[in-house]
Amino acid sequence: MDAFTFHNPTKIVFGKDCVAQLEQDLAKYGQNVLLTYGGGSIKRNGIYDDVMAQLKAAGKNVIELSGIMSNPRTEKVQEGADLCREHKIDFILAVGGGSVIDCSKFIAAVAKTEPGYDWWEHMFMKRENVTDALPFGVVLTMSATGSEMNNRGVVTNWESQKKMGGYGDALFPQFSYLDPVYTYSMPHNQMINGICDMLSHLMEQYFSLPETNNLSDALIEAAFKNIMANAAVAIKNPEDYEARSNLMWGATLALNGIMGLGKKQDWMAHQIEHALSAFYDIPHGAGLAIVHPMLLRYIYKDHLPRFVRFAKNVWGLSEDEYANEATLALAGIDALRAYFKSIGAPTTLTEVGIPAEALPKIAEKSNRYPTSYTNFTTEDILAIYQSAL
Repeated sequence: MDAFTFHNPTKIVFGKDCVAQLEQDLAKYGQNVLLTYGGGSIKRNGIYDDVMAQLKAAGKNVIELSGIMSNPRTEKVQEGADLCREHKIDFILAVGGGSVIDCSKFIAAVAKTEPGYDWWEHMFMKRENVTDALPFGVVLTMSATGSEMNNRGVVTNWESQKKMGGYGDALFPQFSYLDPVYTYSMPHNQMINGICDMLSHLMEQYFSLPETNNLSDALIEAAFKNIMANAAVAIKNPEDYEARSNLMWGATLALNGIMGLGKKQDWMAHQIEHALSAFYDIPHGAGLAIVHPMLLRYIYKDHLPRFVRFAKNVWGLSEDEYANEATLALAGIDALRAYFKSIGAPTTLTEVGIPAEALPKIAEKSNRYPTSYTNFTTEDILAIYQSAL
């Protein structure tokens, strides 16, 4: 394993009815709270009432920002930051999934800057470390991104058609409340997209150097299989508490920093997907289900031992049944793509309405940087897109 430093200050409160404890954590912060959420489903499923009861019990003044979209945009971040300044917000409480949390992280950051500051350029294009932000917490309602326990987030600039990630020491949530029951009412397609997202997070860390027999890779393999096993149960019965609790914690572990320790990591599948959803606003998890297997097919020959291990340890394939390592490696990648298809995720760009003629321009916009596994050109990315048609 490579050398590493690990720090994660986020407090996790996990379990059924855990939000009943929220008042205790809210009491530690100031009077004025910005409550952020998405399209209003939390008002239909009762989560809004649960959270508002805790805010009321804590004696907070609440300002609301609703309508955070699935790929949060710069305009929504700015709207939230303006509300924070106007109402002298002391604390932000994000109630939702990764999009709500990511948007709230950068609302918290932008609110601490001076009006007129070009935060998109500094926080996203230059990826400067965000070292000052309003404190914020999370009530999680969707298992997918792991944003509830990390210090990064993704925002889309629709005008420039760029979807970028930012990070910062100040962007860890103070606390996150994870009640698996809150995920019961997730729409089926969102659950599927979340499963694809968490598996992709694991693969971004697994398919990278070093390729030694290290603990991180073994943990990733175990988490991958556990997520698939519990997904099978949750898809049949969305209210199976054990399955939903494992998926919820699995998503958090997949991207809270633990799994990638000692690994260089990759994240090119995410960059390639981000360009797609910056143009067509497709769900992130759906885009990853399309892109990630095709990226792996594009690079597998350069790292055959790793792909053979994936085929054997994750998919249970036997080398005795294949002519050589290359065919075994490909069989493992094909098993991944077949799995995504079997749970109802899209596996082609055609399925999500992205035409072939749009791909050259999208490829030009995709972020590129050398990783331990890849050093893609625009032409490489275009070839991956075209293979996914």
